[in-house]
Amino acid sequence: MIRLHQIHKSYKVGSTLVPALKGIDLAIERGEIFGVIGHSGAGKSTLIRCINLLERPTSGEVFIDGVEITKLDSRKLQEQRRKIGMIFQHFNLLSSATVADNIAFPLTLAKMPSAEIKRRVKELVALVGLEGHEHKYPAQLSGGQKQRVGIARALANDPHVLLCDEATSALDPQTTNSILTLLLDINRKLGLTIVLITHEMHVIRSICDRLAVIQDGEIVESGKVAHVFLKPKHPTTREFIEQVENSAELLAAVSKEKAAGRRTIVRMTFIGEMTYEPVLYRAMRDTDTSFAILQGTISRLKDIPYGQMVVELEGEEPQIAKAVSYLRESGVEVEFL
Repeated sequence: MIRLHQIHKSYKVGSTLVPALKGIDLAIERGEIFGVIGHSGAGKSTLIRCINLLERPTSGEVFIDGVEITKLDSRKLQEQRRKIGMIFQHFNLLSSATVADNIAFPLTLAKMPSAEIKRRVKELVALVGLEGHEHKYPAQLSGGQKQRVGIARALANDPHVLLCDEATSALDPQTTNSILTLLLDINRKLGLTIVLITHEMHVIRSICDRLAVIQDGEIVESGKVAHVFLKPKHPTTREFIEQVENSAELLAAVSKEKAAGRRTIVRMTFIGEMTYEPVLYRAMRDTDTSFAILQGTISRLKDIPYGQMVVELEGEEPQIAKAVSYLRESGVEVEFL
């Protein structure tokens, strides 16, 4: 669906070329929600703007639906861009236009008949939950309502791809969740491919299928959200995961428990329906081992339930080894802390 091949982007600052992207290779599948996460200045905004050539790469190739858009002339590129919607952190609405007129704006530019515009705007207003607000101006709307207008406008031309440039960064947590729910609903109803950049792991965890972590203009880790989230390899990835986990508190608690004489402390990770099964109880029962729970949580990665538990295993070494083997054979990830 979307493929970036060896994308480089540099900016000229005085007489110096400053690299923003360094050889990005990325493939995004049709119909998925793909997240790109990175700190400020990592290159994520430049990356997403290279997908629709709002930023033209210094070198490299961008393919959308098999078409190399980096080679298109201006007319054909404009046609291709109609298949790519985009929403922004600060909404970018026309302040002197109503909700309906903001949504209609790209359709007017495309010279769609007025009756068709009216019908399409009505559909989009209903899709994003703005019935009754059609004649209001942006100044009369909340932040979440403004972003819903932005989403409706981005969908006006029935695009195949929706790019989200820090779409929830200006919103409070409750409104962020409502916008994420809306994007997930749109993805499922329309089969739309969504590319979302953010600096919040909560956003990635809530709706994304796969993600890429960007640092200093390079992709340092990528894969399915569940795999990356539960088995992070790069320090930057681990930093972001600490946003939604109390890792620092966990390490402090483990240190405290070890100082108190507790020795066999493990972290267990349950994924999928196993999260709700008594696997730990069965392992302890069958191996005559006991345990003390130090920390535990159950959450979701998009539609996938998962649980993590930190426990002290109590018993003789052979019993503990047998219990750990039982857990691993049952599909539980076990890590000694």
